[in-house]
Amino acid sequence: MEGLLRTAAIVASTIVLVSFGLFAIDETRDFSNRSVAAVAGLEATRSADPTADEERARERAHSSVREAIDDADDILVAPFAPVTKSSDSSWVSRGIPTLLALVVYGFGLGFLARFMRGRT
Repeated sequence: MEGLLRTAAIVASTIVLVSFGLFAIDETRDFSNRSVAAVAGLEATRSADPTADEERARERAHSSVREAIDDADDILVAPFAPVTKSSDSSWVSRGIPTLLALVVYGFGLGFLARFMRGRT
């Protein structure tokens, strides 16, 4: 049982971290593009909470592997997402649930695995 819990902790934490890293890369790229557009005199705006159309556009732009990672991350962080529901910042909306997921899945499941080792 210990090995299963430890593996679940590692897999869940890895998915959450990789998804956040890919999010950070996208946000940095988008910020750069918006800065270039602002300098050129064009207005580029984007909401922190994507609409269904923006979600479909994201799915078309990303590979199937990236979408699988993001979909798994959406499931893993879903219990923690309501904490930042009122935030307008995409970094807060993604960062806080990611941090909470890492605490619960990484630390929590890891602790439970160590506890189970002592019980057998």
